[in-house]
Amino acid sequence: MTRLRASEYGDYDAMVSALLKHEFLPEEEVMTLCDRARGLLAEESNVQLVRAPVTVVGDIHGQFHDMMEMFKMGGLAPDTNYLFLGDYVDRGYYSVETVTLVVALKVRYPDRVTIIRGNHESRQITQVYGFYDECMRKYGHAGIWKAFTDLFDFMPLSAVIENKIFCPHGGLSPSIDTLDDVRKIDRFAEVPHEGPVCDLVWSDPDDRAGWGMSPRGAGYTFGQDITEQFNHNNGLKLIARAHQLVMEGYLWHHDQSLVTIFSAPNYCYRCGNQASIMEVDDNLGTSFLQFDPAPRRGEEQQAAKRCPDYFL
Repeated sequence: MTRLRASEYGDYDAMVSALLKHEFLPEEEVMTLCDRARGLLAEESNVQLVRAPVTVVGDIHGQFHDMMEMFKMGGLAPDTNYLFLGDYVDRGYYSVETVTLVVALKVRYPDRVTIIRGNHESRQITQVYGFYDECMRKYGHAGIWKAFTDLFDFMPLSAVIENKIFCPHGGLSPSIDTLDDVRKIDRFAEVPHEGPVCDLVWSDPDDRAGWGMSPRGAGYTFGQDITEQFNHNNGLKLIARAHQLVMEGYLWHHDQSLVTIFSAPNYCYRCGNQASIMEVDDNLGTSFLQFDPAPRRGEEQQAAKRCPDYFL
């Protein structure tokens, strides 16, 4: 793994400290951060091994102040180990600040923070759902958007906690039977419209058995039989994923063989949901910390008016 030189720790400590105070980073610092992060992520596996204890975070979607509420509940790295399941950007008003902080934490604490790719870590999706426009508004050009979307290509497709809890952003794929199938994928590209990479970031669990066509238009739905067979094939006890709004912040599926975690409270500033994070202890026991949104600011109220009625 690429290591920081001793002289660089102070630079990234200062960067993290500034971002936690919601200070705006100059363009050159963000570019340097993305360069460093690419080097780190390029060395990681498509199924990145994570050690317990760890706290698992679902979708954040640019809701920066709500992420600060999350850190109040769960603690900050390096005191808390974190696994982020993707969807750092779009929808919320502060995608730039949110993804920059998550990436800065990864760079500063590479052994304590794991980040994987969600379906919104995509050039096509971010041009529709807010991140591109936000980068243009805040930096005046698309350079920062390009730096981050290039970085997204390097993010692992999934993680596995102690080889027992599989963690994709979305779900399973009919093209994938084993974790080794995931490890063999060439991930360093834009998320395609179909195939195993698409499925890992887009698919959803369903009450119906077998595979089904996803109403999202990408990925699949999959039933309890699919989840249980995948867990059995791979010696897993649980699949933990994000990707779906759930009103309590977490939701068990498939006889508790799969759980959804969603970490954006009052999603789109109007859905009224709680958010949660999942704590995994040394013995792989799971517990959930639920939290409510931070007080809203005026610009976030305006963002709520622009948010469409359908969700990705």
